Amino acid sequence: MSIKQNAHGHHSISRVLTTVRATAFTGIAVLSLVTVCLADSVLAQQSTPAAAQDARQDSSTAAGLTEGEVRKVDADNKRITLRHGEIKSLDMPPMTMVFQVKDGALLERVKTGDKVKFRVVKEGSAYVVTEMQPMQ
Repeated sequence: MSIKQNAHGHHSISRVLTTVRATAFTGIAVLSLVTVCLADSVLAQQSTPAAAQDARQDSSTAAGLTEGEVRKVDADNKRITLRHGEIKSLDMPPMTMVFQVKDGALLERVKTGDKVKFRVVKEGSAYVVTEMQPMQ
């Protein structure tokens, strides 16, 4: 890089250095802002620990499991079709749908037409029954 004088007798390198300093300062300011935002996000996640989420899920359990009627049992594929009421924990309206079952042993206690109480969770894109008991 050569240093040349401009029409006012100033060296053009000083302009370059000023621009570099301003750019570096802006970059540091942006980096600092991003760091603060990320730290704030992490702290917000820590202030709502998994225990709080578990407490929300437990409160729906305390209020009762979701009621449903067994429409089909597919033990070979660990699936069950249930006509169910609203599943508040998942914000799901009443409907009939096929669920995966976490433990195939749950299917041994029910048959088509049985009324059941059950708990379902979302695992990835799947809805999985984790607990189920025949209603008495």
